Amino acid sequence: MTLIEDTRARLGAIGAWLPSAPLAPPPDVERTATRRLAEAGYRSVWSGEGPGTREVFAHFGDLLASVPDVVLGAGIANVWLRRGVTAEKGGATLAHAHPGRFVLGVGIGHDFQATKLGEEYRPIDRMRAYLADMDAAAAENPAPVAFPRVLAAVGPKMLELAREGADGAHPFAQPVSHTPYAREILGPDKLLIPQQTVLLGSREDARASVRRSVAMSREHDVKAYLAGWKRLGYTEADIDGPSDRFVDDLVLWGDAGTIAKRLGELLDAGADHVLLTPSAPSFESTVETLLELAAEVTR
Repeated sequence: MTLIEDTRARLGAIGAWLPSAPLAPPPDVERTATRRLAEAGYRSVWSGEGPGTREVFAHFGDLLASVPDVVLGAGIANVWLRRGVTAEKGGATLAHAHPGRFVLGVGIGHDFQATKLGEEYRPIDRMRAYLADMDAAAAENPAPVAFPRVLAAVGPKMLELAREGADGAHPFAQPVSHTPYAREILGPDKLLIPQQTVLLGSREDARASVRRSVAMSREHDVKAYLAGWKRLGYTEADIDGPSDRFVDDLVLWGDAGTIAKRLGELLDAGADHVLLTPSAPSFESTVETLLELAAEVTR
C-alpha cells in the first residue's frame, strides 16, 4: 500500500477543522475537545498556524501525545515562520513518534511578501522553493517514517504544484464547485482534503456568515480566495450580495441530515476527506455543533 493509499484509509470520509485564532482555547480545553471529536467518529482533527496561534509542531506534538487513535493535520504550517528544512525535520519527528497519525499541510498563509527576508516572491515561486528545500533535507536525512505532505492550494498553478511536488491539496474557504475543479487538476492519485464551512440553521444565517467571510477576505486582501471564487464563475455581485447561489455553495446549511447529504455530494465529486468547520461564535460552540452533527455526518 502506498503512502497516499494508507492515508486515505486512515482518514476515511469526514474530519474536523478547528479554529486556531482568534478562538483558540487553552491547551487542556483543546485536548479534551479533540478527544471528544475522535470518540464521536471524526477520523481526523485539524487546525492551522497564524498570528496569535501556538507554534504548529509543538502544538501538534502535544496533541498527538495526549489524544490517541486519531489522525491530526496541520492546516497549515505557515512557510514564512520557518525554513523548509525545519518543517521537514518537524514533520519527520512527529511521524516517527506517532506513525500514520500526522498530515503536514504547508502553505503561504496571508503574508504574500517576504519583506522580512529582504526579497519579494510570487506565492507560487516561494512555495516551489520551499518544497525544494524540504526535499533536499529529506534526501540528506530520510525520515524514518514517511508522512504525507499537502499544500494549501486553491488556484491552478498551486494545484499543479501540489500534484507535482506533494501528496495532494488542502483547499480552504472554497465553494463546493471547487472540489471537481481541483480533482481534475490533481488527477486521481493525489489526496484532496477540502475544508468546508457548515451551519445548523437557515440560508439567512448562512448569508450572514458568508458576509463575514467576504469582509475578512477583503480586509486582509486574501487574493487567492477572491480570485478563486471568480475563477469558478461567481461575479462581484454574487460575492458582495451575497447571492443565494454563492451562499449555498460556500456554506452547507440546514439540518444535520441535509448537511450530511451535501457532504456526500462533495465526496462523490472527488474529495477524499472533508474537514468540517461550523460557523460558530466560539471554540466551545464550534465543538458542540460538530458533536451534534456527528451522528449524521460520520456514518
